[in-house]
Amino acid sequence: MALADEHRFGASAPLTLGVEEELLLVGEELELVASAEETIARLAPEQRDRVSTELFATQIELKTGVCADAGEATAQLGAAREAVRAAGATVLGAGLHPTYKGSSELVDKPRYAVVKEDLAGLIDEPPSGLHVHVGMPDPETAIAVANALRYHLPLLAALCANSAFRGGEDSGMASARAAVVRAYPRFEMPPELDDYADFLRVADQLVLAAGVEDYTYLWWDVRPHPRLGTVEVRAMDVQPTVAANVAVAALVQALAAREIERPSPGGLAREALEESYFQAGRHGLEARILTPGGETVAARELGRRVLEEAAPYAVGDADPFAELERILREGNGADEQRRLQRERGLDGLLRELVARTA
Repeated sequence: MALADEHRFGASAPLTLGVEEELLLVGEELELVASAEETIARLAPEQRDRVSTELFATQIELKTGVCADAGEATAQLGAAREAVRAAGATVLGAGLHPTYKGSSELVDKPRYAVVKEDLAGLIDEPPSGLHVHVGMPDPETAIAVANALRYHLPLLAALCANSAFRGGEDSGMASARAAVVRAYPRFEMPPELDDYADFLRVADQLVLAAGVEDYTYLWWDVRPHPRLGTVEVRAMDVQPTVAANVAVAALVQALAAREIERPSPGGLAREALEESYFQAGRHGLEARILTPGGETVAARELGRRVLEEAAPYAVGDADPFAELERILREGNGADEQRRLQRERGLDGLLRELVARTA
């Protein structure tokens, strides 16, 4: 694989941060609208590198550049959201549109045509995720950090679960988005990798088996990203607010820093991690998550432990975890969706999600 020579690990300072939030585009009745390309065409030229299309025409991706800390990421995502609003678009931040039924239009690009051919009838509604990149100094550190972050995926999923409703009904899941994407190939917990050469070997084989162009079609929950020189965590529902999305990114950044300085013991089978990830998607903060020590811990309690352990490694002067502490106290997005639906109905839920995303 040419990536062995092409990687960009070490191209930027270690532990730099990048955040990508996928948001849904809605119309006057808060239904999904296929306006991604039109929205981007109306953006000011200086903002077009911060907003891009995704697979679905009813969805856009807002992204930062290379950021030092949460404060810088907040400013960049806030400016991107303001630019999208100025272009006349209305966006909604949730893992799935709560009431959408049907098959959503795709963006007409060669890469997406490959995905459509690959996934066929599995492609019907846009799942919206939060992706976090952390810069790595070298390939072997990237593999070690990616291996370690796998253990935190269930907690991150529980904190971020924000798609309780699907097709106008309570799905019974905290993250119905997670269930949707698990039907896609290569959307999975990655194996523990021995080293960078092992990553290249596994990626080569998967690319050949899938008949795709390169490793970017391997949609693992956490993956090394040689072309960007990062480790990318992809396992979370997007949140309505910039503050919540950046708080999650800051936690991932701090956990990566902790793993570089003080590696955690491993020991759990991938199958056990997958089960804990499912439990988090099913029960959210009420899930019980298996730890490397062999105990199952309530997600809320585990969250408090992890935030305390990660705090010394947080980058920047402000308290980047304040929004996560609020989620642990008050509930995640799925809890809030259910409360809003009970109090205001589905229309009220949609309007509140749009208001918070704005």
